[in-house]
Amino acid sequence: MSGFSHYSEEGIPKMVDISGKDVTFRTAEASGFVSMKNDTLDLIDKKLLPKGDLFETAKIAGIMAAKKNSDLIPMCHPLNLTFVDVEVKINYKRVGVDIKSEIHLEGKTGAEMEALAAVSVAALTVYDMCKAVDKSMIIQDIRLIKKTGGKSDYRNNSDKF
Repeated sequence: MSGFSHYSEEGIPKMVDISGKDVTFRTAEASGFVSMKNDTLDLIDKKLLPKGDLFETAKIAGIMAAKKNSDLIPMCHPLNLTFVDVEVKINYKRVGVDIKSEIHLEGKTGAEMEALAAVSVAALTVYDMCKAVDKSMIIQDIRLIKKTGGKSDYRNNSDKF
């Protein structure tokens, strides 16, 4: 399994040893989109969904997911996050809801997975809150936008958010 950091030479899954890495300031941003019917978007906009305020609930769900990421993804290290934000907003042009997360920390490994988990769970929450009125929604375009810190920085120049 040479070349895969989460496997031993014998092919056994393992967590990467980061004990020798330096602590640096790191950030990660991710985004995603939930497409839906126009009628569903109108209900969200007018705050008429049966389950309550979509924006607050999805934001809190995303923040909680980032904080619990190492419980969800087996080989992720528990991180001491210093900042988590999730933005949820209506996109009338694309007919759906945009979701974006931003994570900060000082640590030995990056927060890409936390940013992606935040967007994913916020999107699932949007789906859950709207499924009574629209089962045809599609969760899509979940991706890393940017990461800084550590050995390499990354920027996705095709971001639509």
